[in-house]
Amino acid sequence: MISRDAAIICGRDWFDEAFRQLDSGIAIDWSRADGDSVTAGSTVCRIEGKTRAILTAERTALNFLQTLSATATAAARFVKAVAGTGTVILDTRKTIPGFRAAQKYAVRCGGASNHRFGLHDAILIKENHIAALGSIEAAVSKARTAAGTKLVEVEVETLDQVDAALRSAADRLLLDNFSEDMLRAAVALRKKLAARQALEASGGITLANIRAIAETGVDYISVGSITKNVTAVDFSLRIASA
Repeated sequence: MISRDAAIICGRDWFDEAFRQLDSGIAIDWSRADGDSVTAGSTVCRIEGKTRAILTAERTALNFLQTLSATATAAARFVKAVAGTGTVILDTRKTIPGFRAAQKYAVRCGGASNHRFGLHDAILIKENHIAALGSIEAAVSKARTAAGTKLVEVEVETLDQVDAALRSAADRLLLDNFSEDMLRAAVALRKKLAARQALEASGGITLANIRAIAETGVDYISVGSITKNVTAVDFSLRIASA
């Protein structure tokens, strides 16, 4: 199997299992590990076994490898774009249905980090929660009681909300669609208040603007496109001999 694109490899276990579900005797010899980079034209692995099983499993195996390698490759590009700033790149819950765990793994293979896996492992307070409970303080207080030691994050849309959230018991603020000037103002306000909360930027993030966003001083940048807007890596499987 050859990679037609430069990429980060991810998904070997899924790839292998697709073949072994049909024939446990198939042998797969990888020249790259998950997380390794490949150049276009590189041989990624060699597969030996019965032709019927190989050709039957081929498409399923490639679908896994192409999608997960694409996710890892996208993550790596964003990580590279902010290198040296200290900002951590996060994924989101905007994953392909059925691929949540696999894509979260792929994000880590690309050098980025995971945000919450689902609704169970962290609390994100959004505008409707704040509206329902009347204030950021009330929403955070209720969430903190329910969450215990889990992360409690507040999504904010204005600098007044930043001020309120920094005075609350939240662990992190999600700065939603803030301009670069607003991000710098939020970072300055945190410093002024000597607040402890981490700051996460999100919304409208691209490779073209992520460096400038990181340089505002935010701690995290979450990027939904890493998992939802992936372009499959092109792998080609060719039989060398029958």
